[in-house]
Amino acid sequence: MVSQDELESIHEASLTVLEEIGLNFLLPEAREMLAKAGADVDPSGSRVRFDRGFIDEMLSTVPSEFTLHARNPAHNVTLGGNRFAICSVASAPNYSDMEFGRRRGDFAGYKDLMRLVQYFNICHLPGGYPVEPVDIPTPMRHIEAGVAAMELTDKVLYAYSLGRDRVLDMLEVTKLARGIDDATLEQETSLWSVINANSPLQYDIPMLWGIIELSSRNQAICITPFTLSGAMAPVTIPGALVQQNAEALAGIAFTQVVRPGAPVIYGGFTSNVDMKSGSPAFGTPEAVQATMISGQLARRYSIPFRASNVNASNAPDAQATYEAQMSIWACMLGHVNLMMHGLGWIEGGLCASFEKFIIDAEMLQMAAELMQPPVINADTLGLDAIREVGPGGHYFAAQQTLARYENAFYDPILSDWRNFETWEEDGAKTATERAHLLYKQILADFKPPALQEERREALHAFMAKRESEGGAPMQ
Repeated sequence: MVSQDELESIHEASLTVLEEIGLNFLLPEAREMLAKAGADVDPSGSRVRFDRGFIDEMLSTVPSEFTLHARNPAHNVTLGGNRFAICSVASAPNYSDMEFGRRRGDFAGYKDLMRLVQYFNICHLPGGYPVEPVDIPTPMRHIEAGVAAMELTDKVLYAYSLGRDRVLDMLEVTKLARGIDDATLEQETSLWSVINANSPLQYDIPMLWGIIELSSRNQAICITPFTLSGAMAPVTIPGALVQQNAEALAGIAFTQVVRPGAPVIYGGFTSNVDMKSGSPAFGTPEAVQATMISGQLARRYSIPFRASNVNASNAPDAQATYEAQMSIWACMLGHVNLMMHGLGWIEGGLCASFEKFIIDAEMLQMAAELMQPPVINADTLGLDAIREVGPGGHYFAAQQTLARYENAFYDPILSDWRNFETWEEDGAKTATERAHLLYKQILADFKPPALQEERREALHAFMAKRESEGGAPMQ
């Protein structure tokens, strides 16, 4: 998207921000660690500044790729290089479908969405709670949701960095679900979390505790500034990227202060706002540019890159689909390694849609098929078939067709390719209506993955113990 010189100008400007302006690190322990490592910490406040040499030194220990280990090794996810992993929608406070409309998040909706996470191979891992189960009391929500995730899926577990105790609890859930000890957990990264900068230019206390507790144990951190151009970042996309990059580099550097070599992901979430209302806009041309340039920056530093499949539509409609398609293309063209919010996001993240989950699955499966290069050989070039059919014929009965027709092309789960009359006679259902029926059928047929009974018992015993102790305190 930009030339090497232009990319370097963004990099250099972000280093100037780090040197001259700096960021607030609100946790005193984090500031002490940074000062000991050589950062310039203001003794009378929260401001931390970083010189270029310090940033270069910290970036030199970041792994260019690493593996997240799942309960089922078949669902391990390696991030970095030319790999592209996809998460479900995460952290939505509401969820919806065509039958019941928009509802406040609850445990039932959370579990149904987790079932879809498990069902679709194109959803490689959950990115957190697909919808917030607000009917579970906050002190126990992370544990009950984590245990349910391990019973309904066998994919990689996620932890929210909302205070030290919650992170420590999720580390224990991870070990119990995988049947491993502390030493194995440290060798096999099995838990990950997103750390959001409190843009502009600030890291708050719960986020910093998350970095300390997870990075120190060799678990994965995705550093993601939330830089909305015109609101929480400069109104120009290059300016917003300068701020994003400064915030990301500061957070990434701190992970390496905590533990050199700790796995970390460069997260980009730069988009723009509607300057008429101030509302976030997603799937815009500006957001696509920002994602692609962010990918260039991440590759410059040899760090795995995260972006998102997002839209601002209030329903799983044409707007949701074309804005999501823009986001998907941004991720593909930007060489994203981890796509968050890949399936089910609407309303700018305020709602998880069952129908949109299915629509996204179709689009992402098509994208995955697109990225498989065609095999070029004597058979696929088709000269024998062309000779067999000759001028004026058809290929339906050709030997090459008969040998290949069952698996020749991508087979959609949602698209309806019948003619108008047949479609109309069958009820004239739109793609959104078909998605509704499909998700209902998937849930009706769902069978959870196997979980060893001793691990299930250990998880429930831990959950009961923490409940008796009152769970994690509010922070």
